[in-house]
Amino acid sequence: MDLATLGIVETHNLLKKGEIKPIDVVEALLSHIEQSELNAYIRVFKEEARNKAMQLKSNDTNLLAGIPIAVKDNICIKGAPTTCGSKILANFVPPYNATVIDRLEKQRVIFIGKTNMDEFAMGSSTEYSLFGATFNPYNPDYVPGGSSGGSATAVANNETVCALGSDTGGSIRQPASFCGVIGLKPTYGRVSRYGLVAFASSLDQIGTLTKNVEDSAILLEAIAGFDDKDSTSRKEPVPPYFNNLNPDIRGVQIGIPREYFGEGLDSRVRSQIEEALKVLEGLGAMIKSISLPHTPYAIPTYYIIATAEASSNLARYDGVRYGYRTNSEEQRIKRDLLEMYEETRGEGFGKEVKRRIMLGTFGLQAGYYDEYYLKATRARILIRSDFENAFEEVTVIITPTSPFPPFKRGEKIEDPLQMYLADVFTVSINLAGLPAIAIPCGFVDNLPIGMQIVGKHFDEQQILNVAYAYELATKK
Repeated sequence: MDLATLGIVETHNLLKKGEIKPIDVVEALLSHIEQSELNAYIRVFKEEARNKAMQLKSNDTNLLAGIPIAVKDNICIKGAPTTCGSKILANFVPPYNATVIDRLEKQRVIFIGKTNMDEFAMGSSTEYSLFGATFNPYNPDYVPGGSSGGSATAVANNETVCALGSDTGGSIRQPASFCGVIGLKPTYGRVSRYGLVAFASSLDQIGTLTKNVEDSAILLEAIAGFDDKDSTSRKEPVPPYFNNLNPDIRGVQIGIPREYFGEGLDSRVRSQIEEALKVLEGLGAMIKSISLPHTPYAIPTYYIIATAEASSNLARYDGVRYGYRTNSEEQRIKRDLLEMYEETRGEGFGKEVKRRIMLGTFGLQAGYYDEYYLKATRARILIRSDFENAFEEVTVIITPTSPFPPFKRGEKIEDPLQMYLADVFTVSINLAGLPAIAIPCGFVDNLPIGMQIVGKHFDEQQILNVAYAYELATKK
């Protein structure tokens, strides 16, 4: 038996029975990582993971004890370099843990490494990274999605049991869809963002990538909950997601938004989603057509708000306090502060990050603020209202995760607009702050396709239940 292929529950059961030890799981995963050419990791904690595994008891009753977990490289682990896939943070070592890391350490997990990502989480393909592109585990000629492509690839390719990612506009769900794994973005405020390097603060959310729905429930429960270090954290009680999993979805009202099934959706993806809906209908769910009328404004609204917040958040990387600083001979002679800023940021940031900083700065300029940013915030309210109105009629909403199957490496990297449209079905969820889960629902040309299940605020249990029912019904 290859231990690297097992999920959390299966691994825990073997550990609890004493049939295997934590070090056996770690070694199995390290073997897969060493053989892999997919570039899922920026950094692997080989010795740290081995040492931690040797210290842990095999018969620990905690579900996550001894479970190796990969962490996206924009989530801080004390003493471990956190680069966000960028040159400007290439030498940054955080002196503190993110809250989610503290919570997982209490569960006695084993951190196996930091995963590759689009620089500062800005991308949909994991091609914008200082450490090179990550490849799709089903076909390396294709992208794994992004920006959490390293985490998704590591889970799909049995290089970790599960992983953490971040989702600003689809960065967990879209790579989960492209890599055939489960990607869960919780409600905004459900999981602390303390220690997550900010891209767009009103949109960012830490979430999970796992091999099955049970694992998603377990991992979410471990990291969720109020945190007084995060001003956006909410005091909503955290249910026992795993124990409450229920595949009985008879009577569940599923809303299908007309706007998500029109022009721009690949017919092959549509066909797979329709087949999945038939499965859910056969399980007793009721399908209802709904409208989310402001959907066409989602992409422009998202990219105005996200880039504006990015330009503000990334202003701190100036080469003075921490991170990369230019070493040019000219700078050493001139000692001009402004020029040092310019050269540091010019050398330290990649092309896509620079593009988004400029877009955001433009939208926040005097004279343009009302025309762009203020209008975008108003449109965001309308988009959120669309969902609130829809949830008065239905229990969950189902959409495709991506409008097209995984695309070839290099195919969209020179066309930013086409790359941005990869997130057309996911950005609305972040604008509204809702929970959503992406679950595999078929293949196109031997590449995975994902279905997105969206729930009401803080109703992660319901989307997990619907995903669990579908997973059990389609399990081979």
